[in-house]
Amino acid sequence: MVYRDIKAILEITENPVEKLEILMDFGKKLEQIPDGADCTEIVGCSSFVQICRKDNKFYATADSAIVRGIVAVLLSMVDGMSVQNIKNLNIEEEFNSLNLNLGAARLNGVGSMIRFFKNL
Repeated sequence: MVYRDIKAILEITENPVEKLEILMDFGKKLEQIPDGADCTEIVGCSSFVQICRKDNKFYATADSAIVRGIVAVLLSMVDGMSVQNIKNLNIEEEFNSLNLNLGAARLNGVGSMIRFFKNL
């Protein structure tokens, strides 16, 4: 799903519980990680998260429905961008603008995922 569509859906949803349900639905749409992808486990997440890259495309997996949704949103933000454009993007500010009402532990994990992209 394209990030601008994800953002539009989340912006029109005011109920925090509905936002989390929508977030989990986004996670169900993550593409399978292809064979030969270079994967990195994201340290700092309370859930198991891997972000993978193959041929300048990102993929991910996580063992929590909410975290799969979070990583799906982050992947949609950087989809199709060069490494330099990803590094120049203020992913944290953009993610925070979605007002997802996540707890501190989840936000620590989001920070770890963002660091992954900033350190490409």
